Amino acid sequence: MENDELVQNMLLELRRGVLSIAVLSQLGKEEYGYSLLKALSDLGMEIDQSTLYPLLRRLESQGLLQSNWRIVDEARPRRYYVISPQGRAVLSKLKKEWSAMAATMHKMLS
Repeated sequence: MENDELVQNMLLELRRGVLSIAVLSQLGKEEYGYSLLKALSDLGMEIDQSTLYPLLRRLESQGLLQSNWRIVDEARPRRYYVISPQGRAVLSKLKKEWSAMAATMHKMLS
């Protein structure tokens, strides 16, 4: 049981780093929280609301996202998020680094 717990903790650490890149990559067009959750899920990246919303707030406070409140089709107000110009620049660098790390890890784990 101890090893299972250790593996779970290590997987959580790994996911934390990946989630920021995943979220930034999906906000080229405006999305609200639930639509972003669904888009990520459809691509195989499951994330809880309790993880997503604090992450969105943190990325916005870092200047990587922009958001605004809007009412669409007379529904309740929703906060829409989109990647900022600074976020695009950061994502571009992160994608290059991710590709290099993935290639290195592939060699190491093959």
